[in-house]
Amino acid sequence: MSTRVAVDAVGGDRAPDVVVDGAIAASRHDDVEIILVGPRSTIESSMARHSEDFQGITIVDAPDVIGMTESPSVALRQKQRSSLHVGATLLGTGKVDAFASAGNTGAVMAIAYHVLGRIDGVLRPSVTGLFPSPTGNVVVLDVGTNVDCKPEHLLQFALMGSTYATRILGVERPAVGLLNVGEEPGKGNALAREAYALLADSDEINFVGNVEGRDILAHAADVVVCDGFVGNVILKLGESVGSAIPIMIGAEVKRLALGEKEQGVVADVLSGVKHRFDYEQHGGAPLLGVKGNVVLGHGGSSAVAIENMILAAARLARQDVQGAIANAFAPRQNA
Repeated sequence: MSTRVAVDAVGGDRAPDVVVDGAIAASRHDDVEIILVGPRSTIESSMARHSEDFQGITIVDAPDVIGMTESPSVALRQKQRSSLHVGATLLGTGKVDAFASAGNTGAVMAIAYHVLGRIDGVLRPSVTGLFPSPTGNVVVLDVGTNVDCKPEHLLQFALMGSTYATRILGVERPAVGLLNVGEEPGKGNALAREAYALLADSDEINFVGNVEGRDILAHAADVVVCDGFVGNVILKLGESVGSAIPIMIGAEVKRLALGEKEQGVVADVLSGVKHRFDYEQHGGAPLLGVKGNVVLGHGGSSAVAIENMILAAARLARQDVQGAIANAFAPRQNA
């Protein structure tokens, strides 16, 4: 049975064309059914650029468009027939299994909270990032949803991140680290010190202590938790690696006057490393903690990034990450 994914057709800097192109590519996977949500005439016009038969893709009309810079609160109140409202409603009513958007991040989160609601017991839903390491990927949360946090929020991020790492990355009992300015207990600000005590006392997670920024790419933990202010800074730094490293290496190749064969070897190595840092390959960031499977894409997404975002949303639904998080929080409700 195919996994049904509603896709915001007008979300992103280059929508609708790159969204339509990415959706068509994703629809070629037999296990995915795609519902493009947005102004019907706009979607049909974009699809008319292609001559193929679009089996596996349907359109649901949503005439209102939320711009990339619009206020989330205004979008929530005034554009009830937007692609975000309609897409989230399709998910909330069980007509689709997941919803994906590369649109206005604040609006996506605000509308998802409003339409879907939070999983019982979850205080703050969290956007999650993936960072490459020599031995796999490291889950980092929060990466921008909650810039001001309390210790209990970080404990909940650890529980949600652990569930995600187990379901999506296949890591049994993931190691959880607290991002801090030093490894020793007692380091950091008040938030870090109080969060450390909560994490250390929890039987729900496999806490391994403080980790520093340099430890993320070294895979000192499978899941790293921090507040969204710090997490977003790390996320943007990580995104810059993929573009900065090639420039630096190119300058060195020129300085060393390497021959054509040596340049080819360097280019092959660089391509492999760059691929690991390329956000387009990760398929967007899941919004954990809401009652539904929601994935947020980068506003500048290409068609490749949109395709991977859709496939990531389908995988989130097939692995029932939302249900697993709800089960993980159920004992906390009964305590």
